[in-house]
Amino acid sequence: MKKETEKIDVLIKEALSKEEAQFYDELGEQNLLEKLGGVFKGKLGWLAILMNIVNLAVLGLLIYCGIQFFDTEITHELIQWGVGFFVCLMCMSMIKLYTWMQMDKNDVLREIKRLELQISALSNKS
Repeated sequence: MKKETEKIDVLIKEALSKEEAQFYDELGEQNLLEKLGGVFKGKLGWLAILMNIVNLAVLGLLIYCGIQFFDTEITHELIQWGVGFFVCLMCMSMIKLYTWMQMDKNDVLREIKRLELQISALSNKS
């Protein structure tokens, strides 16, 4: 399967102009750090930055809840600080999940662009 993909890539690059071939190469696979950096670019980059700031604030609150949980001996307060700790964990998990979903969305968009470019190149070659 990999050889067939490489053959298709070579055919596409032959059919493309120099600028299009360079654009095609830029659409290649990214490592994890490049994917994470892509979340902060684009129209919703400000939202990702804001969510990371909120994530840090929630982390501080999580640590505070954890310290208070272990400092108290009253059952009612133990429950309150434990629930606060759990809510902070859930909030942080949701923010991380959003970031991973954005990374996945960017991967899907990149693959769609590659397919569009491949279709365009193959239709121009015919």
